[in-house]
Amino acid sequence: MLVALSAYIIDRVFGEFPVRHPVCFIGDFVSWFEGRFWRDSVFFGAILTVSAVFLFGGLAYSAVYLLSFLDYYVDICVTAVLSSMFLASKSLYDAVKGVLGADDKRAALSMLVSRDTEVLDESGINKALIETYAENLSDGVVAPLFYLSIFGFVGIVVYKTINTLDSMVGYRTKRYEKFGKFAAKADDILNLIPSRLTAVLICVAALSVRGLRSAFRYGGGHESPNAGYPIAAMAGALGVRLGGDTSYHGKIKKKPYFGDGRGVIGDGDVIMALRVGRVVDLVVILILIAAVLV
Repeated sequence: MLVALSAYIIDRVFGEFPVRHPVCFIGDFVSWFEGRFWRDSVFFGAILTVSAVFLFGGLAYSAVYLLSFLDYYVDICVTAVLSSMFLASKSLYDAVKGVLGADDKRAALSMLVSRDTEVLDESGINKALIETYAENLSDGVVAPLFYLSIFGFVGIVVYKTINTLDSMVGYRTKRYEKFGKFAAKADDILNLIPSRLTAVLICVAALSVRGLRSAFRYGGGHESPNAGYPIAAMAGALGVRLGGDTSYHGKIKKKPYFGDGRGVIGDGDVIMALRVGRVVDLVVILILIAAVLV
């Protein structure tokens, strides 16, 4: 727990370090494997996932083993710094806040989301920001921290490996429907608990019973078994309605609504979502401190 607490504080204070992000190496391996061994097959996709887990999980285990020969506190410090590189609390916060202050919000937003940003009005931009912030609070912050707390450095590396695989090949397209299915299912399983935990943390941070009701009323409506819960919780906490039909690559995709509040969403709602996220940080840090002291 001391490593998890230290890693979280390091990420919250310093964010990303000016070095190549470790997830990029995972992406390099996925691209290399796909370029040589892609088949329209669940089996080959499973081989990719298992290979990546063993490769990067093995490297993480080797690092843990080598660090164990160092002084205890040096081991803790180095492991915490390495682990912080797999967290995204500060970078996520800064990215969303950066879009709010951008001269061209649609162009800035297009770097964060896959939807067609050029067709969005001001309310649509703000809705997209809140949705991506809430969803990534789970994928980029709570989930990796959850696995770091339970399984240590190996846990966070394995989680981020599978999460990266899902983000690269876990799509329901002609090319990836079968090839990415194993990675997508693995990611769904790993995020079952963290996504719901994120929803609870959002509601606790916002002191919102309405958010909790919204999470468990609307959360299951998302095509992902997990993403809807933090989004619906944030919608309820802010008193807005998220979701709805969205344009991707020129085509409208039917999507359910999350929450039953206001449909028009302003900059103030995004700022409030960011404030909720900051309180989530505080709640998580207090929980980790308590766990260290117990």
